[in-house]
Amino acid sequence: MSMYVQVINGEVKEVWDTVPADGVGNNGWKNAIEVRPNIAPNRQMYTGHSFDLNTDPVQIIWGTRDVTVDERKDGMRANANFKYEQLVNQKNMPESTVTDADIATALATKDSTIAAINAATTHDQLDAIA
Repeated sequence: MSMYVQVINGEVKEVWDTVPADGVGNNGWKNAIEVRPNIAPNRQMYTGHSFDLNTDPVQIIWGTRDVTVDERKDGMRANANFKYEQLVNQKNMPESTVTDADIATALATKDSTIAAINAATTHDQLDAIA
């Protein structure tokens, strides 16, 4: 995607993903590109960004950080709960085909999944659950 930054007095004032009406090269508008380092899925995430105004096009450089095991566990528990709650909500809809047995099975699955998540201490163990 094309990006554009307006730089005034050495500071970025605006970032757009559409061509500015003034056009690139006018009123401080410059072409820009995003620089996103590769990240390890489920192990790292993007953080804030900075600008390298000394390059052409201007670089919007994204930072990264490691995801802790506890952060990942929180997300996995939330997903397990959400999946179960979706089924419960489905059962309460008119003409639903979800049965009490389906709910009981889903609850047991959720509880065992959360127990496994809680017992995990490494990303590799969490990978085995996902």
